[in-house]
Amino acid sequence: MCRIAGLINKRLSGEEIKHKVQAMCDSLQHGGPDDEGVYYDAVTNTALGNRRLSIIDLSTNGHMPMADVDKKAWITFNGEIYNYRELKKELIALGAKFSSDTDTEVILQAYLFWGTQAFTRLRGMFAFALYDAVKQRTLLVRDTNGIKQLYYYINDGQLAFASEIRALKKAGIATTPDPNWPIWLLALGNIPEPHTTLKGVLNLPKGHFLTWQNDGTYKIESYLQDKKSNYITNEKDATQRIAELLKQAVSRQLIADAPIGVFLSGGIDSSLLTLLADKQKKDGLKSLSVFFNEDRYDERMYQDVVSDKTDCKNYKFLVQQQDFEDVFPDILKAMDMPTTDGINTWFISKYAHQAGLKAVLSGIGADELFGGYPSFNRIKYLPYLRKLPTLFSSVISIANNRFKKFEYLKNNHPLADYLFLRGLYNPTLVAQILDTTEQDINNTLFGSNNFPDLGNYNKQHAAWFENNLYMQNQLLRDTDVMSMNHSLEVRVPFLDEDFKAFIETIHPDIRFSSKQPKKILIDSFKNLLPETVWNRPKMGFTFPLQQWMINNEAIRDESIYKTTQAKKLIRKFKTGELHWSRAYALYQVQTYV
Repeated sequence: MCRIAGLINKRLSGEEIKHKVQAMCDSLQHGGPDDEGVYYDAVTNTALGNRRLSIIDLSTNGHMPMADVDKKAWITFNGEIYNYRELKKELIALGAKFSSDTDTEVILQAYLFWGTQAFTRLRGMFAFALYDAVKQRTLLVRDTNGIKQLYYYINDGQLAFASEIRALKKAGIATTPDPNWPIWLLALGNIPEPHTTLKGVLNLPKGHFLTWQNDGTYKIESYLQDKKSNYITNEKDATQRIAELLKQAVSRQLIADAPIGVFLSGGIDSSLLTLLADKQKKDGLKSLSVFFNEDRYDERMYQDVVSDKTDCKNYKFLVQQQDFEDVFPDILKAMDMPTTDGINTWFISKYAHQAGLKAVLSGIGADELFGGYPSFNRIKYLPYLRKLPTLFSSVISIANNRFKKFEYLKNNHPLADYLFLRGLYNPTLVAQILDTTEQDINNTLFGSNNFPDLGNYNKQHAAWFENNLYMQNQLLRDTDVMSMNHSLEVRVPFLDEDFKAFIETIHPDIRFSSKQPKKILIDSFKNLLPETVWNRPKMGFTFPLQQWMINNEAIRDESIYKTTQAKKLIRKFKTGELHWSRAYALYQVQTYV
């Protein structure tokens, strides 16, 4: 796990290019404190930079940017390839030569032997840049789930890229704000891919690679393989295979030469991963939990039930209002882009780092795969709600704040459906907050439609929303940036490529249950998972942020809010009439630079 950066620019001198890449790497030091390096090729004016967090092969053999033994290709790599040992054996049989025990070198050799088809064979989370010295081309590659971020900027024959957009700003490569980012944040609570807060800076689509030729031309292609079309309809077969593949995923993701642990919140997903990891890794595994003085958020009972069934040492950390106040400026500084999530990840990552860990397992992905959110049941009502007369919808939205999001349903657009289910502010309020027109808001949100055909309003439809909008743009991105701020790698076994591919072949009738969220996952591990954990109300990994933020002087300060509507909303927040996530988004619109 590392942080990467790079620049190709034929108009700059070699020293200027190296200086800019070094500046980017310096801004990413938090994500790679163990080593750094810059490679420069004078023929194509290409520079690759790396900040390393050593987890596999802790020796200097893992130094990056790395070349193959014949120096045909160079790579700067962020992530982990969990099946690198199997691939390495196969490559050695083909005649490949290795000089390290790293997964990084396996990527190089896989590319040299199999070309871009190698990307389909990688199992892991990754974002890397690979410079092919023979063909004089550079490839940017991102994993199939978009777990790792890879931002790029193309302008006037120049290609720049980095793991965080702050690096591009620091080097003076891309500095112009995208004027639409406050609209995205106020509507969704995040900046959706491929957009960023910087004009022209985009996130490479997951499962894609960008090929940059020496003449400055480029193309972006998918390396994803076609999925199976036949559904699995036998529940017994499904649960048996779920158990096998999740155990395999956990086993893969426990590979590390550095200390590794697991987040244990007390919910189904983290509890299951803790129990599976404990069975497979007996030496030195640690679990980490947080708790609060507020009884409503205290999950220690569930954490203890799971911890008592394992041999791993459980580290518990009390988080209080004053802790939040003390580090609030640090949390804001850690953000690469505005978001209404990530505070919980910032804290648990800090504690994991304090416990001496470099990598942890997280339960992200289970809710999205198995229907763990209320949206999976609510989505079936959307066709009926859309049939309400427009006038009636308008009256409802004006009359009662609870129903203001009905305004979204005036737009015949998939994103409008999602915003009805999960949005923060409706277009009228966003326009008033930003002192612009409602038409401008609607043009930004609904001006293009790059959504696939989602079919009927069913649970598969909801799963697409939760995977590609909420998890992609919020959970994964926030987890990546907040954990790496503490030099910590977060691994997500539920998003293992083979596990996820199988889950998507299970017929929706047995994959999703209207009676119990994630029922098929629970049934797959009934003999392992305590009933106390699975037969309980869903809480999620959440903090007492409503009260904490109401008490936060920075957020409460009305003087920083620029419009009458913004001031009105923050007053409502101070009296408990507005959810903390909406106030937090409002605050960041005023303060993010």
